[in-house]
Amino acid sequence: MNSTVTPEVIARARNAQRLAYAAALAVAAELRPGTSERDAAAAMTTWLERAGIDGWFHRPFAWFGERTAFVGMGAPWSFFPTACRLEPGMPYILDVAPIVDGAVADIGYAGCLGEHPLHARMCADLLAHRALILAGVQARHTLAAIYADVDRLAADQGWVNRHRRYPFGVIAHRVDPIARARQTTVAGFGISALRSLGAALAGRRAGWSPFWNGGRRSEHPPTPGLWAVEPHLGHGGVGVKFEELLVIHDDGRAAWLDDDVPHVRAAAAAAA
Repeated sequence: MNSTVTPEVIARARNAQRLAYAAALAVAAELRPGTSERDAAAAMTTWLERAGIDGWFHRPFAWFGERTAFVGMGAPWSFFPTACRLEPGMPYILDVAPIVDGAVADIGYAGCLGEHPLHARMCADLLAHRALILAGVQARHTLAAIYADVDRLAADQGWVNRHRRYPFGVIAHRVDPIARARQTTVAGFGISALRSLGAALAGRRAGWSPFWNGGRRSEHPPTPGLWAVEPHLGHGGVGVKFEELLVIHDDGRAAWLDDDVPHVRAAAAAAA
């Protein structure tokens, strides 16, 4: 397998991720009671397209209230933004994946419209998963074993695994660089990005998968590349997640693409 993790790729991915987070934070700052999921998704679309992105790995998602924990969401179309409106004290998740200079940034941001002690505790607990995942990758544990470790930690914390509800039950997926050209989307997903992910499926013949879950096909050590990692915890009608890029090098070294991300800054502020 050819590695795509060059210094240039890392620099472009970091820039793309920071732009995606900037969009999520800008839209989060403008959320008000009565804002709908569709309003929030449209605002992120406008913000990023005005910033000059190339296109989309996937267009913005927004989940409000119990939809943050995927309550009642089973069919694929139920994950797309709806007319659900924010209310005071309601949790939300913003998720967006733009393509910038050929780099894919797939990010998730969890927030709340006002005070919510349970939500705050769940967000704080997410940081332990960030450390656990990185330690597992650095120790060269299999992807399936790390997935199981996340499940155990979530249960110990009193939460349930919600990333199991994603397509293929993934906690992460590979994101490879995309050709620098305007991207066409179908059903909210970029054609070139999906083609890239489809090409990565050929890796299954070599014994690895671009989809990181708890299944048999993830029973292999971490493979080099950029991975969008998204642990998602739930409790009743409250869900929290982060999503950010993890870099795995050919020699097994691994690190989060950037430690200057909103959930890390929030945890540092809370500790201070």
